Amino acid sequence: MHIQIKAKTDVFIKARVMKGYSQRELARHTGVSHAYISLLERSIKSVGPSTAKRLSEVLEMELEELFHIHIA
Repeated sequence: MHIQIKAKTDVFIKARVMKGYSQRELARHTGVSHAYISLLERSIKSVGPSTAKRLSEVLEMELEELFHIHIA
């Protein structure tokens, strides 16, 4: 089984902005690089389940609200 998790671009960016975080600040709060946040926001990079969970917790939104989850 393969799981691919990609950010819902508009929702993800809006959630970050509503929390008042820059990409660098969100990266600092979640332990990933700001370059990684940038790639997520452009749906270029997928994210692992634990990182997706951490991002959803910091942004205070449900995982399913922030990410497209594809299971193959």
